[in-house]
Amino acid sequence: MKTFLIQPNDSDQRLDRFLKKMLPSLPNSLLYKAIRKKQIKVNRKRCTGETRLQTSDEIAIFLPDDCLQPAAPAAEKKSVQGNAESLSVCYEDAHLLVLYKPIGMLVHSDAGHADHCLVDNLHAYLQQKGDYHPEQEQSFAPAICNRLDRNTEGLVLAAKDAATLRELNRLIRENRIQKTYLCVLTATPPKQTDILHAYHWKDAKTNTVTISDHPKAGYREIITEYRVLQQQNGLCLAEITLHTGRTHQIRAHMAHIGAPLAGDSKYGDRRKKESLHLKHQLLCAYQLQFHPEADSCLAYLNGKTVTAPLPDFVPRLFPTFSSKNRK
Repeated sequence: MKTFLIQPNDSDQRLDRFLKKMLPSLPNSLLYKAIRKKQIKVNRKRCTGETRLQTSDEIAIFLPDDCLQPAAPAAEKKSVQGNAESLSVCYEDAHLLVLYKPIGMLVHSDAGHADHCLVDNLHAYLQQKGDYHPEQEQSFAPAICNRLDRNTEGLVLAAKDAATLRELNRLIRENRIQKTYLCVLTATPPKQTDILHAYHWKDAKTNTVTISDHPKAGYREIITEYRVLQQQNGLCLAEITLHTGRTHQIRAHMAHIGAPLAGDSKYGDRRKKESLHLKHQLLCAYQLQFHPEADSCLAYLNGKTVTAPLPDFVPRLFPTFSSKNRK
């Protein structure tokens, strides 16, 4: 027999999902059969895979030991140690952080890259502060809620505990966290400001997207708002507000209206990229604004705005621009 005692960061998740994390070698068929045959119980009572776990619940599993190979302890899961000192924190409280991801860094680890990723650095930072003890956790590790492409810089959200992670994911899903970007365009958009509606389809094989002005099978609606801030030397500095969040939405949508991002070789003009001596697209997740409901556990953040420093490409290409010009 094997038992698990549910800790605060394990609670409010389904029984089957918790056990899949804790016993990854246990086949799904055997897991659900054991639940049906009452070989898995919660607090000595019959349960289902959908049973919601609460703090201090006890799970008892009556299966042979060779079926119950546990997952590696959290402290042993990482092969790469993060660098706490390299983490740039723009905001932090007891539940979450807003981090600045630099250009070239992955948010999560990638088999093809051995360098530190942002989540590694987050874990190292929180361990150093004493806010994260991986050896005490069963199924949770502090996590980053929104990802940015490797060559996009800017703000990302990170949760210190499971309840905050669930709530941040919900707020993002329901568009209650407004995300604003700064970017450089190689052409001036048709209007100084506009809210664009279109339809988005992603090709998973090539990791590229196609934009359509009209609904099509398999396409999902996107809404992109932009405002021109300054024009200089054939380039355009623009502020983008996302009302939906799809893969490459800003890059593909702005290219679709004839104003691609500078440095974007996938959706933009490669010759323009070379003439400007750019290695990546000029795009920065510049600002986050929180709009949780009054009954949210993050209600204290309502109306709070976190703004990043101006990215280096702004003063370099638009030396007379000031953040005051955004107002």
